[in-house]
Amino acid sequence: MIKADGVTKKFGDFCALDSVNLNAGKGSVYGLVGPNGAGKTTFIKCLMGIYKNDEGKITVDERSVSETCIKQKMVYIGDDLYFFPGYTIRDMAKYYAGIYENFSWEEYERIKSVFGLDEKAKLKKLSKGMKKQAAFWIGISCCPEVLVLDEPVDGLDPVMRKAMWSVVLEKVAEGNLTVLVSSHNLRELEDVCDHVGIMHEGKLVIEKTLDDVKGNIHKLQIAFEGEVPVELMSELTVLKESKMGSVSLLIVRGTAEDIKKTAEKYNPLILDILPLTLEEVFIYELGGMGYVVKDVISQ
Repeated sequence: MIKADGVTKKFGDFCALDSVNLNAGKGSVYGLVGPNGAGKTTFIKCLMGIYKNDEGKITVDERSVSETCIKQKMVYIGDDLYFFPGYTIRDMAKYYAGIYENFSWEEYERIKSVFGLDEKAKLKKLSKGMKKQAAFWIGISCCPEVLVLDEPVDGLDPVMRKAMWSVVLEKVAEGNLTVLVSSHNLRELEDVCDHVGIMHEGKLVIEKTLDDVKGNIHKLQIAFEGEVPVELMSELTVLKESKMGSVSLLIVRGTAEDIKKTAEKYNPLILDILPLTLEEVFIYELGGMGYVVKDVISQ
């Protein structure tokens, strides 16, 4: 559905995007993550046609994002929202209804009850969180095929975040919506994404299903009568090591089956293999690429 081939974008001598290749399948929720300055927002702006990439191409449904018919299928909700001064929510909805051919007033009325906002309220008087709710209300009413989100839950309380994702995921489940979302809230992305792309220094360094991303690094809790055998440490690809009393905590690259098989050869007293969270995977994957991260291991 969304495909980027060799997308490069420079600002003077600075390369914000460096030959990015990305694939987000139809009906998926694709999480784009990375540290500040990795190029996430620049890519999104190229996808939406706000920036023109210097090299490569981006297509949606095999058509260039510059085509008007494709723009009709896409809705972008960023962190910084803009509404016309003096407009109410319904005024803004009418404006979008004049742009998007598939705008549905039936959908608008249905979603109204989810957020509970007064459609006659002037947007400039609403809080940031309420403006974000209004943006989702109007955006989903446009019945897009692609929804692009940049820090979508910033300013929303937990109840509204759940309501927002409920509306979005319902559309994804129906097969009518593909979502590309960039966020620093990795815990939340873990609950909603089925594919993840990790960006670093303008490159897309990892692109996998969420299960594959989390399945290649594990947390190993292990204890022996003495110290951890040196031979075991040489056989495992250890990314991080720490100790709590007699129990060693190792962050190890590899499948759970291979790690367990290797460790069992040395007859440990304790052996537990635990999956990592997306946040932990992010830390250790980028840490291995030279990205400076804090010494964080969830206990």
